[in-house]
Amino acid sequence: MTTRRDFLKNLAIASLATTGLGAVSDLRRIAAAATLQKAEFSDYRALVCLFMYGGNDANNMVIPTSATEFAQYQGPRGVLALPRASVLPITITNTPGREFALHPAMPHLAQVVNTGRAAIVANVGPLLAPTTRAQWQNRSVPLPMNLFSHSDQQGQWQSAISDEAPRSGWGGRIGDLLKDANGTNTSSTLISVAGNNLWENGNTITSYKVSANTGFGISYYTGAAATDPLSRAVNEMLGRPYANVFERTWVDIISRSIQNQAAMQAALAGASITTVFPDSGLGDSLQLVARLIAARGALGVKRQTFFVSIGGFDTHGDEQLGRQNELLGEVSAAVRAFYDATIEMGIPQGVTLFTASDFNRNFPTNGKGSDHAWGSHHFVVGGSVYGGAMYGTFPTLAVNGPDDAGQGRWIPTTSVDEFGATLARWFGVAEPDLHTVFPKLSRFARPNLGFLAV
Repeated sequence: MTTRRDFLKNLAIASLATTGLGAVSDLRRIAAAATLQKAEFSDYRALVCLFMYGGNDANNMVIPTSATEFAQYQGPRGVLALPRASVLPITITNTPGREFALHPAMPHLAQVVNTGRAAIVANVGPLLAPTTRAQWQNRSVPLPMNLFSHSDQQGQWQSAISDEAPRSGWGGRIGDLLKDANGTNTSSTLISVAGNNLWENGNTITSYKVSANTGFGISYYTGAAATDPLSRAVNEMLGRPYANVFERTWVDIISRSIQNQAAMQAALAGASITTVFPDSGLGDSLQLVARLIAARGALGVKRQTFFVSIGGFDTHGDEQLGRQNELLGEVSAAVRAFYDATIEMGIPQGVTLFTASDFNRNFPTNGKGSDHAWGSHHFVVGGSVYGGAMYGTFPTLAVNGPDDAGQGRWIPTTSVDEFGATLARWFGVAEPDLHTVFPKLSRFARPNLGFLAV
């Protein structure tokens, strides 16, 4: 009999002549995942990706406040420079002689940083190899495709693949490896509260989509015994015999969706939290994630990823300061409420939230706003985070300085691979398997940035 491993190997070879390089690469990753042993865990862990679509201006989110560095910040920023008196000082314990602050709209997140449960990872971005300014100028190292493009850098952040068109995301590949920890409940391994996303697109499983406002599943279907016309029509359709393989597959998918819907609704019915979340889109999304985590026992799951998002960061003009003030305020309040909910549930050490975005925006103003850039700063929040600290290397705030790719676009000093591998290791991915999730990880010197207690 043909084993699964042989089948996958032969399929990859047979596909070589008819598929692009990206598809073949993903098939190889499937084959690698098929050889891994079943993961078993006694604890529960959740990894939450908060994606800020449009390119958040992190230059105004994390600000150096020592006299010399604040002057470097203030000059080129022009109309975008925030007054020193308005920013929120934070305690960063591992940057002696340097002081930092957060955007004035982020008091809730500043409190979590100052209590040691949120960390900043500085100047992160897609890379194919460690890159200096000289190497960038000489093109002497491989570089990510189509830099400074929204769609490309969103895909590179979510996939950790920057040299070909990605077909899977690193969250999804983690799900491929660890889905067996959830037994037969694999539909609850990857859950998106923001629709389709590449990050949770695995090679063997994909995300289950839910909505913070309208529920999930087939909303008009009320059960096999229902007498309303729509439910009766669905039941009749599902009960027919189908000779065509595509029709049978479609019916199987709809049937599984209905089963998953029933299981999820039953689990959520007994899951309640009292933490008050802000009345916002992101607040609603993270509140649903918290309720789903509260339902972990009823669902019988040990490892889950969640994807939430907030958009509107693509600002180029005079609306940038006001828009970012609104959006970062929403992020700060919602993330703080979510962290408080994990404390209420008694599992802050089992839940880690991290931020991601297309890219930073360039450092000098374009006269009114700022434009597409590269390396950016991000937060990691949770009870297992070694917080009140900064990881990675904060860039030198100088146009044409050592970290500038030109026009104040910081060359990342920490790769998405290093950032993601640190999260994946905490989540339970074994050391040898990290290279299945992050194919370029061996090119970088820091596969563990150290911001999480494993």
